[in-house]
Amino acid sequence: MFVPTEIFYTKGVGKHKEYLSSFELALRNAGIEKLNLVTVSSIYPPNCRRIPTNEGLKTLSPGQITYCVMARNATNEPNRQIAASIGTAIPADGTQYGYLSEHHPHGESRRKAGDYAEDLAATMLATTLGVPFDPESAWDEKEEIFKMSGKIIRTFNITQAAKGDKNGLWTTVIAAAIFLP
Repeated sequence: MFVPTEIFYTKGVGKHKEYLSSFELALRNAGIEKLNLVTVSSIYPPNCRRIPTNEGLKTLSPGQITYCVMARNATNEPNRQIAASIGTAIPADGTQYGYLSEHHPHGESRRKAGDYAEDLAATMLATTLGVPFDPESAWDEKEEIFKMSGKIIRTFNITQAAKGDKNGLWTTVIAAAIFLP
């Protein structure tokens, strides 16, 4: 059984005439191109400690099978705004699990995409923990309610945004949460 004990976050952007090559360049920009990435669903493991990206990257070996939650988006439309975001919501009780969310929009700013991903993760956690809230309220209002409940200790996001290359090259953005044993 593999339950991660550490996690780090990274993001990247790549541009190339080939779609796959732009993805590879985004992985390189994020520092995770040497890994065999396995995407998993959206649970933040209990007692999982967030570490700095550079510290996490040092622990990984080329070819290593590595579990992650990844948001990915690409376009070859000139000037098309794209983003990839991972939202995180961590419960106050470290023995409980939290949530990660992936969001990959077109036409949204980095901030809007990040807030949305963060809202998604926090809403999933709040419903699991039984925190009462109005799902139609704005993120800022829900964030205040969630944090005041004392059940959700922290929310955050990592987001990569970019505009499509003006000459029509493929532009790929990624955001990833990388799990470590």
